[in-house]
Amino acid sequence: MSIIRKIKTLFSPQTALPADHGQTHFAHGEDFSIDKKRISHNVQKITQRLTQSDYEAYLVGGGVRDLLLDHSPKDFDVATDATPEQVRKQFRNCRIIGRRFRLAHVYFKNELIEVSTFRAQQKNNKQHKKHVSEQGMVLRDNTYGDLKEDAWRRDFTINALYYDLQNDLIVDYTGGLNDINEKVIRIIGDAKQRYREDPVRMLRALRFAAKLDFDIAPKTAEPITALKELIWNVPPSRLFEEVLKLFFTGHAYSTYQVLQHYGYFTLLFPQIEAAIEQLPDFEQLIEKALINTDTRIQQEKSINPAFLLAVLLWGPFQLELKQQKQQHRKIFIAQQQAAEVVISQQLKTITIPKRFTHTIKEIWEMQYRLPKRHGKRAYQTLEMRRFRAAYDFLLLRAEVDHSWHELGLWWTKFQEADETIQADMVAALPKPTRRK
Repeated sequence: MSIIRKIKTLFSPQTALPADHGQTHFAHGEDFSIDKKRISHNVQKITQRLTQSDYEAYLVGGGVRDLLLDHSPKDFDVATDATPEQVRKQFRNCRIIGRRFRLAHVYFKNELIEVSTFRAQQKNNKQHKKHVSEQGMVLRDNTYGDLKEDAWRRDFTINALYYDLQNDLIVDYTGGLNDINEKVIRIIGDAKQRYREDPVRMLRALRFAAKLDFDIAPKTAEPITALKELIWNVPPSRLFEEVLKLFFTGHAYSTYQVLQHYGYFTLLFPQIEAAIEQLPDFEQLIEKALINTDTRIQQEKSINPAFLLAVLLWGPFQLELKQQKQQHRKIFIAQQQAAEVVISQQLKTITIPKRFTHTIKEIWEMQYRLPKRHGKRAYQTLEMRRFRAAYDFLLLRAEVDHSWHELGLWWTKFQEADETIQADMVAALPKPTRRK
């Protein structure tokens, strides 16, 4: 059954028309199904107060899309004709953020609602050129407009839907309702131009395709491969935020497949391609880690991005360690050097915060500590801060390389045993072979 039960199409989305040529589709409450219980009470409070103060205010973007698809939105965004300063006057718990794109953040006890002011379409004049890089990236976008202009400057049609909570009405300028019905990702405007304005849109197209199981329209998909090197113009810190969205929202494995298909996975993680080619089980390890990440998110269990990043970079670390062993007699020095080289190379593409890089290194280092269990070592290892993460990493490795299976079972039993059994387990270990 389609999402829009009585769709009266006034605009065909097959061709993206300029803003002044598009026709508006108003869908009323009887034409679609939205469960208002899924809409945050704080969003309703914001839109109500703004409309009572004679401003326009709509729920917009992914929240509307997910509600129409009967998904639970992760967060909610509000669009309004009120400027950020005017929004702040309405809410004491509001802070204005951003330079490239000024926004109002309204803070509640357990929720943050982003309120954006309607933006105007970029015009090809001297003022506009000051705010665009040589590659065509928009560096600043703070020219305010009206609702229609705001819709046409959004990225994809399925994200350009506006829901009026007070009147139970959806406003659609770009054919987004039709594309949701047809399960299509379609960019608004000329794809090449829009990708040059913000290359992250290409990653967003791939993420939405994986997350929603939608097809990407041919004209939207065609430039994604040809222009993929534009991603290198995106600041590494922003790419890290996108990586979190790609792999930590419950669709990591399908996202990985889409990224591989379009050649973006090795673009984000350049060292991985060689490791997949040279290490037989490495790609299987990656796939199992991605599936496990999705499972934990679906079960609402905690996740640490450092764990998955440790898996993704484990192969490059192994290759680099092999090189470092030829230069250093002491294995722990080789390990430290290999970790530094691999992480430094990755930071050139994606900025990974230090709290994560430290954890990654600890997980790797403990893979060489876990086999050493004689005397007090097993007890000391068990008390280490990253033991659980390192143990889970070991079990994951054992799934693809059964030579680690016995060690994984030993540590599983050791954790659950009482002191007497633990002592017996350590005593029963074969004596270590001394190195010459």
